Amino acid sequence: MKFKEIVLTGDRPTGPLHLGHYVGSLLNRIALQDEYEQYIMIADLQALTDNADNPVKVRDNVIEVMLDYLSVGIDPLKTTIFVQSMIPEIAELTILYLNLVTVNRLQRNPTVKAEMQSKSYGESVPAGFLMYPVSQAADITIVKGTLVPVGEDQLPMIEQTNELVRSFNRTYGKDIFPETKALASKVGRLPGLDGKAKMGKSLGNAIFLSDDEQTLKKKVMSMFTDPGHLRVEDPGQVEGNMVFEYLDVFDTNKVKVAELKHQYRQGGLGDVKLKMYLFEVLNELLTPIRTKRAELAKNREAVLQILLSGTKKVRKVAMETMNQVRDVMHLNYE
Repeated sequence: MKFKEIVLTGDRPTGPLHLGHYVGSLLNRIALQDEYEQYIMIADLQALTDNADNPVKVRDNVIEVMLDYLSVGIDPLKTTIFVQSMIPEIAELTILYLNLVTVNRLQRNPTVKAEMQSKSYGESVPAGFLMYPVSQAADITIVKGTLVPVGEDQLPMIEQTNELVRSFNRTYGKDIFPETKALASKVGRLPGLDGKAKMGKSLGNAIFLSDDEQTLKKKVMSMFTDPGHLRVEDPGQVEGNMVFEYLDVFDTNKVKVAELKHQYRQGGLGDVKLKMYLFEVLNELLTPIRTKRAELAKNREAVLQILLSGTKKVRKVAMETMNQVRDVMHLNYE
């Protein structure tokens, strides 16, 4: 039996994808597409929960996210990619789910609480933002997804999805929806270049998959290391040093990384030399992605057609799901 898998978090079209996305769930998606029936959604409606005043930005970045997917190796012949706003059944299912969850439960969701604090919403949180876990539950269940690759911070979303699935099936007396499982990424949340826990465009501390070589080098050379490591001969701190954090994740030569850590701790390894080594590692990773992306970007209309084709396929699946939902809820009047 094939699982159906849909990616629902992290890939809102508010900007191109960055290295945190790459290790957070993209690598899992690339691997899964050879074994599973995979769906990937570009969550443009979710992006509007905190970009309602800038819809053009969201729309423009839909293609940017598509370019990132295709350039890293997501194959549209193996994976169905679609855009959220073109599946009205997701919005309909979201409304129905909202009757099965309390405001207090949404406010207790750890992921939502953390995001609200980071955006300093306080009492002014938009209702759409507060209920996006419900929308994400609809994203998954509209195709009856059973496996979702996520970062660790998104695990509460999967828990809440399963709560809604159980509540719906129990309330309406039929197992319409299966429960879903989370596939956590091997790498936890990748910190930003400045050492902050989260990498993000708005924070100005991210390396994007589309960054050119010069931009990549500039960003790497700005990375937070050890503020007490003032001279090359001084012993340095490895823990909390972003260069080593990234080398641990991206350098496949673990022996080399261990040697660099030893040398840095003993003294005799400068930050400039260390950063140049990391730049070479990351540039080797990003060069083929960057090259493929540039080639794909020459024909954005073809990229859009891939997205529209996937969306058309998902619309059929979504309509079938909602017919089943309306039947058990006695909402089919024809």
